[in-house]
Amino acid sequence: MKTLTYLRLLTGAIFLLVSCSPKIAGNYSFKTECYGIELDGSQTVKAWGNGKNRQDAQEQAKKNAVRDVLFKGITEGRQDCEKRPLVPEVNAQMKYESYFNKFFTDGGDYQKFVSLKDQRGGSDKMGARESVTYGIVLRILRADLKQKLITDGILTK
Repeated sequence: MKTLTYLRLLTGAIFLLVSCSPKIAGNYSFKTECYGIELDGSQTVKAWGNGKNRQDAQEQAKKNAVRDVLFKGITEGRQDCEKRPLVPEVNAQMKYESYFNKFFTDGGDYQKFVSLKDQRGGSDKMGARESVTYGIVLRILRADLKQKLITDGILTK
């Protein structure tokens, strides 16, 4: 009888811990997903952003996609995609904080490496009262981004 009670308590605790994972837009968690690699070295991805309106959410999605390519790598999606981050150095975003803060400002250089030309099928929307979350398909110019980081002294050849 005691074993059954402990088992129920353990099951309840596990359920509670799993349900407390980080979430965006209600009960959903969104990760940047790779749709493919192009012959010019670019990556087609689907990225998600949250904002007070559609424009803000889509700009945040662009920043999230570039940030993921730079620092985290894209682990979701097709297996033939480049999964490694461009900047493999641990804590590089903090080490070069002033550079990347300027890079990711509204209207910053990150925009030069995001293309909507290949956008397939529009965007996905998740709503809430205070904000909206959009997922958009876009192309990250990975080879050009790497060259800029080499030119700016963030990466070595």
